[in-house]
Amino acid sequence: MSRSRAVTTAEGHSTTELIEIIDPGTGVTVGTVPMADPAELDRQVRRAAHVQPEWARTPPAERAAALRAAAALLREHAQELAQCNHAETGRPPAEAEEGVLAGASTLEQYAELGPVHRGRSLQGEFDAIDLMVWEPRGVVVALTPWNDPVAVSCGLLGAALVTGNTVVHKPSERAPHTGALLGELLARTLPEAVLQTVQGDGTVGALLAARADVDVVAHVGSTATGRSIARSVAATGAKALLENGGNDALLVDAGVDPVWAAGQAALGAFANSGQICVSVERIFVHRQIAEAFIAALAAEAESRSLAPLVDRRHRDHVHSHVRDALERGAEAVVGGAIPEGNGAHYPATVLTHCDPSMPIMREETFGPVAPVRVVDSFEQGLAEAAADEYGLAATVLTPSMANAQQAWRELPVGTVKINAVFGGAPGGAAHPHGASGSGYGYGPELLDEMTQTKAVHMRPAPH
Repeated sequence: MSRSRAVTTAEGHSTTELIEIIDPGTGVTVGTVPMADPAELDRQVRRAAHVQPEWARTPPAERAAALRAAAALLREHAQELAQCNHAETGRPPAEAEEGVLAGASTLEQYAELGPVHRGRSLQGEFDAIDLMVWEPRGVVVALTPWNDPVAVSCGLLGAALVTGNTVVHKPSERAPHTGALLGELLARTLPEAVLQTVQGDGTVGALLAARADVDVVAHVGSTATGRSIARSVAATGAKALLENGGNDALLVDAGVDPVWAAGQAALGAFANSGQICVSVERIFVHRQIAEAFIAALAAEAESRSLAPLVDRRHRDHVHSHVRDALERGAEAVVGGAIPEGNGAHYPATVLTHCDPSMPIMREETFGPVAPVRVVDSFEQGLAEAAADEYGLAATVLTPSMANAQQAWRELPVGTVKINAVFGGAPGGAAHPHGASGSGYGYGPELLDEMTQTKAVHMRPAPH
């Protein structure tokens, strides 16, 4: 949990905004972080712009070596980063450590991909050639989220740095200590000012996104913030890379094992308390297996230990969706009530009798809630899943390859997963659609996003 408050120096001359972090599991304050003011932001961006040309001239292999060294430091400090993440957001330490190790692996992947980032050539006349040369864009502002603060940040930072950009990184105000430690570790392997970390809430992010001397604004977070950034860069000319919110559907077809499908649904909806960008947000199950599926999903929910959400403000948001659904006729098979005690805990919740008009089916809840809608056919489920403004990802559980192919062709999302809610090959890319954003995240394609091309036409001068 985070909140800001103002403090005055001992001399009484100035006031500094502090971000106060509260452990969502206990309600106890775990630390404070000063928020950057406009003057500090100006210094950081100017420093990044000043050193960027020299970093761009650094051989790609040397930039890659810096990322490998940074990855080694992350592995060395994985438990420390995980404990920091746990204290700030309530994420279980083992899951948080997995996120750190995933971040280290991402840095290593970009260390391999960066030096071989492609260009191309075109033969014109016999004595002429055109070169398409990839160059860094310049200064990248990276605005990263709290729900997986190391892994997500390493994707954006690794791709930006290995291609010769400099970076000003603002981690989420809900995980500032984790972001500060990550920035400190990465900066140890880099020249001064190539990577700088600034702290602040959404107002600080908005100030950075609106600067005319920033070349890329890369953001992972809410749709509202992403749309605000899009408006800012439309005025400045910067490139926007936006992974906004999602409302990912899970289609459960007739013919699958309902117990296995319920395990997949529970993993997708309840892992990290539903606070994953590609969490399952709405479930469409075929009537033929609905009863057995719902019973198995309820058992999965009941077996989950009570876990905190990131803060009480977010818990209020999650519960408002659940309460609204119950008032509109949904039924809570499991969960659905705020528990007593300190912290921001919320139970794994299974709702039935949900319909597409409910906000819990139309908006991102981002909590441990599995709203279930029973459908009469695969085609009905597919049509209702596709009728959504978001376009991040979707999952289809089906024994039919024909249905699987129809689904991945017709679902208007960036990623379709067949018979597995999570997973994917290392180096895989994601390209959100619709209200979920624009531009590639991860994969070799993210290197393309962090660079721009210059066409060079060459031929010899006449003798």
